[in-house]
Order: sequence, then C-alpha cells, then structure tokens
Amino acid sequence: MRLLVDMNLSPDWVPYLAGKGIDSIHWSAIGKPNATDQTIFDYARANGATIFTHDLDFTTMLALAHAHRPSLIQARVEDVSPDSLGPSVVAALNQFATELANGAIVTILPERNKVRVLPI
Repeated sequence: MRLLVDMNLSPDWVPYLAGKGIDSIHWSAIGKPNATDQTIFDYARANGATIFTHDLDFTTMLALAHAHRPSLIQARVEDVSPDSLGPSVVAALNQFATELANGAIVTILPERNKVRVLPI
C-alpha cells in the first residue's frame, strides 16, 4: 500500500513512515499545492494510493460517489505531527491493512480507531 499524504499534513510524515517501512509520498512532491481535493482524490484512485488526511471532505466525496476507492486514513485529532500521531497511524495501518486494501475509511480518534468499509 502507498500512502498519499495530503497537503494539510506535514511533509515530515514521509520520512517518518519510511522509517517504519511504509511507502508514502506527500502531495507537494507530485502536484500543485493548491490542487483541489477532487484532483488529489482522482490521483489516489487512479494510482491505487490510500489518502492520509486531516480533512473531512474526502469522506463526503467517497459517500457522494458511492466509491470503493481510494481508501482513506483520516486523522480526527488536534496534534497531527508524526511525533504525536505516528504510533497511532502505524497501528491503524497494521490493524486495518486488509480493509484498506479492499476499500475502507479508517478514522483515528483520540481514544480509539475505527473503520468503515466502502462504499458508504
């Protein structure tokens, strides 16, 4: 699985994830910083990437499209730095690897992680 790190998250996520053996790329390395969410969504879908974001818009886009892809990891916490959130992200990736591979939304909350299988 390859993670596409959204613009609203730090590029510092890429080396953090690489250190955990997780393939990722920050949107700023492949697209315009002011690209629309739809552009990022379409890229992830076409390239088999899972979007990692702090943005709620992608969930709405998946629901409206009744889409099975792209999968989404959505951080719903205040501190989204790799130092703070990193262990929770890695744990969620491991816990929900099968669901993400088949199409899912994983939401990382302060007290727990949850998963919803696509489409919604």
